[in-house]
Order: sequence, then C-alpha cells, then structure tokens
Amino acid sequence: MAHRFLPGVLRRMRTRSLLRDKRGVSAVEFGLTAPILFLIVFGSLQVAQGYYVRTVLTGSINAAARKSSLQSGQTNQTTLDTLVANSIKYVMPTANITFTRKNYADFTSVGKPEDFTDSNGNGVYDNKECFVDMNGNNTWDADLGKTGLGSANDIVVYTVTVSYKQWFGFAKMFGLPEYQTVPQTTILMNQPYATQSTRTGVSVCPT
Repeated sequence: MAHRFLPGVLRRMRTRSLLRDKRGVSAVEFGLTAPILFLIVFGSLQVAQGYYVRTVLTGSINAAARKSSLQSGQTNQTTLDTLVANSIKYVMPTANITFTRKNYADFTSVGKPEDFTDSNGNGVYDNKECFVDMNGNNTWDADLGKTGLGSANDIVVYTVTVSYKQWFGFAKMFGLPEYQTVPQTTILMNQPYATQSTRTGVSVCPT
C-alpha cells in the first residue's frame, strides 16, 4: 500500500520546494514595475525637452528683440530671424519655426481692435458697418497692428512659434498631439533714432 502514497508525498514535496524557490522573483517584480518606471523616466525627459526648448527660445527672442529695436534692425530682420532659427535648430534640428511682427503707435494700442460704428448695438462688428482703417488693408481687423517692425518709437510685438516632434510617442498613445507647439512673444519699443511717424486712420464704409 505504501507505493500508493508515494506519488502524493512526492507531489507535496515538489510543491513545498516550489514555494520555497525564490529564483526569478526579481525578474517578475521588474516586469511589473518596469512599465511604470519607464513611463516616469521618459515622461520626465519629455517635460525637460519642452522646458529646454522654451528656455532657448526665450533667450534667443529676447536677444533678437533688443537688436531689432535699433535703427540697424530695420534692414536686418531676416538676419535676426536666422539667428533665432539657428539657436532653436541647434537643439531641435527638425523644428518648424515661424516669425510674426506687428507694430503699434503706443502700448495702449497693442491688441486693440479697429474702431467701428456699431449700427445695431450688438457690440460686435458686422459686415457693412463703417470702421476706421488704421493699418491700411481696407478691412476691419480685431487687431489694428501693422505687419512689420515699424519705425522709430513704435511698439513692436515680436512672436516666434516653434513646432517640434516630441522625443517619445507617449503623447500619441494618450491621444495628445504628436507635435508640440511653443509660442513665445516679447514686446519692445523701437529706439528714438528719428521722429515717430504719425498714424492717421481712414474711415471706410463697405458697400
């Protein structure tokens, strides 16, 4: 009869042996924690990437803005934009970079809409309503600024927008944009190297 109990005893011995065997436990634990660890590490690197790009962009745009406010900056806009672009592409070679400049007569005009005659009193500009064209494009604008660097004593809003592909694909995995867009704006006043040009609006009544 003893031989009938032998297989059961052996099975119990094997079970106890397996329960005491801790080989491979570290691999299992690593397999469970690795995804979270990698997510934290790569996520931190991605945040650091964005911070670094923004820091480089801020430094570059401020340096370019100071130079463009001088009289020599009037003819060196392309050169200054190239300096900013080179600084960005040094850390992010595939980045797309766009530049915009708008100029105003004074700080209080920045971002303001062109005046218009609110015929129906709804507080919103409607087609066919008369307006004062301040930037010479014969169209009512929600921002009356003129495109370009302006002239002496003008206020300039200089904006650089950088779009770059993020290092890792986590954003796409979570349904977020694959490309990160970083706009940076600085406002400066051109140096008084001449008399400021007078701006006169023209009344326009669309027909």
